[in-house]
Amino acid sequence: MSSGAADLRQRKKQNCTESDKMPTSDFLFHYSFIFYGKIFRFAKLFFGCLAAVTSGMMYAVYLSTYHERKFWFSSRQELEREITFQGDSAIYYSFYKELLKAPSFERGVYELTHNNKTISLKTINAVQQMTLYPELIASVLYQASGSEEVIEPVYFYIGIVFGLQGIYVTALFVTSWVMSGTWLAGMLTVAWFIINRTDTTRIDYSIPSRENWALPYFACQVAALTGYLKKSLNCSAEKFCYLLVSASTYTFMMMWEYSHYLLFVQAVSLFLLDSFALAQTEKVYEVYKIYLFSLFLGYLLQFENSALLVSPLLSLVAALMLSKCLQMNMKKGTFMSRLLKIMHIYLVLTITVTLNFLLKMFVPHKENEHLLKFIEVKLGLNTTKNFTMNWLLCQESLQAPSQDFFLRLTQSSLLPFYILVLIICLFSVTQVIFRRICGEPLKETVKLEDGRIGERPEIVYHVIHTILLGCLAMCLEGMKYLWTPYVCMLAAFGVCSPELWMTLFKWLRLKAVHPILLALILSMAVPTIIGFSLWKEFFPRIMTELSELQEFYDPDTVELMTWIKRQAPVAAVFAGSPQLMGVIKLCTGWMVSSLPLYNDDDLIKRNENIYQIYSKRSAEDIYKILTSYKASFLVIEDSICNEVGPVRGCRVKDLLDIANGHVVCEEGDSYAYSKYGRFCHEIKMNYSPYVNYFTRVYWNRSYFVYRINTVISFQS
Repeated sequence: MSSGAADLRQRKKQNCTESDKMPTSDFLFHYSFIFYGKIFRFAKLFFGCLAAVTSGMMYAVYLSTYHERKFWFSSRQELEREITFQGDSAIYYSFYKELLKAPSFERGVYELTHNNKTISLKTINAVQQMTLYPELIASVLYQASGSEEVIEPVYFYIGIVFGLQGIYVTALFVTSWVMSGTWLAGMLTVAWFIINRTDTTRIDYSIPSRENWALPYFACQVAALTGYLKKSLNCSAEKFCYLLVSASTYTFMMMWEYSHYLLFVQAVSLFLLDSFALAQTEKVYEVYKIYLFSLFLGYLLQFENSALLVSPLLSLVAALMLSKCLQMNMKKGTFMSRLLKIMHIYLVLTITVTLNFLLKMFVPHKENEHLLKFIEVKLGLNTTKNFTMNWLLCQESLQAPSQDFFLRLTQSSLLPFYILVLIICLFSVTQVIFRRICGEPLKETVKLEDGRIGERPEIVYHVIHTILLGCLAMCLEGMKYLWTPYVCMLAAFGVCSPELWMTLFKWLRLKAVHPILLALILSMAVPTIIGFSLWKEFFPRIMTELSELQEFYDPDTVELMTWIKRQAPVAAVFAGSPQLMGVIKLCTGWMVSSLPLYNDDDLIKRNENIYQIYSKRSAEDIYKILTSYKASFLVIEDSICNEVGPVRGCRVKDLLDIANGHVVCEEGDSYAYSKYGRFCHEIKMNYSPYVNYFTRVYWNRSYFVYRINTVISFQS
């Protein structure tokens, strides 16, 4: 014992002696190297954060400027501004207005949760049914910040949405930066995102839509998850990333009713990542716990939303937790453990499907049945004559993406570089999986000279995630708004990452030039060349967009809304197309008989019935339908009645003829046949029996308004 202590003292003495003998110049050089290294890292972090925040702010300003140029918003009257909100966007903003008009926030929330002033003969919980949490937050911020005397409500509302889009871009910037190690990748991500704005966001067409509120939080969650999955992460950074993942996951789930489907895709990506033993299992299961907590809390705060209980996300996470309990010792490197790993994947899939089936049997739910029916018809597993289903199938966002979409991505050089990066990463991941099957362990730290980018779990996660989102985008064009932003991020990361170039050079076995040096040079040169080419080609176009004064003016709709506000009785109920009813509700506040919402069976049935005004039905049938909903005024839109669509069979009147069985097929051609004329045409003729049931009270070039007679007078 004493000899061991003596040896220890002797070693300490020798170390001290060696340290004392170190030349002063070497010591100062070593200290200076460490000091300046810290300064460099701090400067890199500071300027990177500054660039990320500046990019987000500039994008928000760009959106605001473009919106002003497009709609002349500042020079419009309030009514003209509100008309720019179309369809479901009008409904969301109308409830925001109602909250601000309420005597107190509590009273406003109560009126929304017990709303009987929007849809005739129907009391709804608008907060639950329409996911109005963004409007609740916006109204609280507007009133609590004392902005009533500073800024108009509409500017405050759209300002928040544009600000969230700035956060969206900043989160994508940070994600690419964390993956590549250079904020040059973040700059390239933002450039590609803005240039391909037509395919990365719907902010131009529908500002209040739920995804414009929700996707920025999902981008923050993805950025935090990227950092959380990294191997070389200190304890403080890991805790910060974990907390950010938790907060953003829950917020995302509260902002969008379909958020749990996107989280399900993310959970599948993490499941595959863990199944191939490419990430720390403990971290992956911590994310699963966040999903469970968010689902549970969301279920409680969304008025016991049963859609969350029957969601595939809950079934998958529960199956993964259960399988972990059943398979405790699988990753041992033996043949049996690898066989059990395959059994594990099969076990999880079986439990997920079984559990989801059981939940749907025992949990009452109706919210997402229409979505499942749509998927069946879309995949060709079923056929239908249902008007709503066929109308949805005809929407451009639910069609397969057009060639123009791929052409636009190619012209901006995004698609070619994305494919290049994806191929390199996929091959590298395949190599790593093969090594894991052969029993070779993963390296604790992957160095640049190793050329193994497929061993980084955050990279593998993004590769799997973009592939899954890409598969969805290839089926539905509307899904491109989820996929394209991460295409921008992954492509920018790849061309700016020395590790990706080093992986490629390892395969090519370069000897003429030092591969590490060449990788570092290309990771700077390639994005710089791309940036200059994008600047030269697209910057003038963006400046032209901002300098051009576009004109959006709809005098017919303005005249219609003005007439309703001045002439219609306060107790009037209007009937017409759901899209127009949303605008009428927003601009006038009058009650309507339907809304452009497709998450409620009763509303879907109402929409189908009221759309019959454009079908070949009798005046008596239409009168009975409208009076059953206590409608007092009917609005006929000439654009729907005389619609000449590019695709025959997708016009509203064609779909109605199919649903009503008024289509006759002869020699390969389809003809609409009924003993009655098309109602929207016949009612304009002002002859019996139409004048017995309806009296025209207003018309212009686009709209015809009829009062629905309470006392029927039969005229000859």
